[in-house]
Amino acid sequence: MLKKDLVELALLHLLSQGDQYGYDLLRRLHAVFPDTQESAIYALLRGLCRDGCLEQYQGAASAGPARKYYRLTDAGMGRYGGLLKQWRALRDALAELGVA
Repeated sequence: MLKKDLVELALLHLLSQGDQYGYDLLRRLHAVFPDTQESAIYALLRGLCRDGCLEQYQGAASAGPARKYYRLTDAGMGRYGGLLKQWRALRDALAELGVA
């Protein structure tokens, strides 16, 4: 499981907790993966929308421009479950080797 997969897993995990807007997702992911480019996270969001894993919609306008919110779809929940399963298998394999 590569870093891109881990960032995707973290992103899907955050969205499994409820709809969120792009900048908040970016801020939270960047706190954990500081060397990940902002453009890479937005590209991942666009790709997940294109694949049908996420839906994007405009939130109510606030003092600034309207925010783009993201929502996990059923396909996204399936992808999240698959990545989570891969992560747990990798974690367990490394633990068996004494890594961690």
